[in-house]
Amino acid sequence: MNASTPSPRPLTMIAVLIAPPGRRDDLRAALAGLVAPTRQEPGCRDYRLFELADEPGTFQMHEAFDDEAALEAHRATPHFRAFEARAHELLGAPLRLVKLTAVA
Repeated sequence: MNASTPSPRPLTMIAVLIAPPGRRDDLRAALAGLVAPTRQEPGCRDYRLFELADEPGTFQMHEAFDDEAALEAHRATPHFRAFEARAHELLGAPLRLVKLTAVA
């Protein structure tokens, strides 16, 4: 890639995940368990977990992947599939996926 060719923009999003009553620690642990293996995946640029300070039990996973193929590869990993299999018991509301476009 030469200096005049812009680098491709990553696919960037925020996943909003809300724990049902009494399951905050379970959801937190399950999400935290995704971080290290996901960061090792080819095509993963960023994968960070946050909990809203004023809404305990509401988590945001900030994610950036090289492209749609890298995201799909992530969704096919054993660690993501294991989380997905438990999502019905760990989530108190449907997962909300917010896709972002870099502005500045």
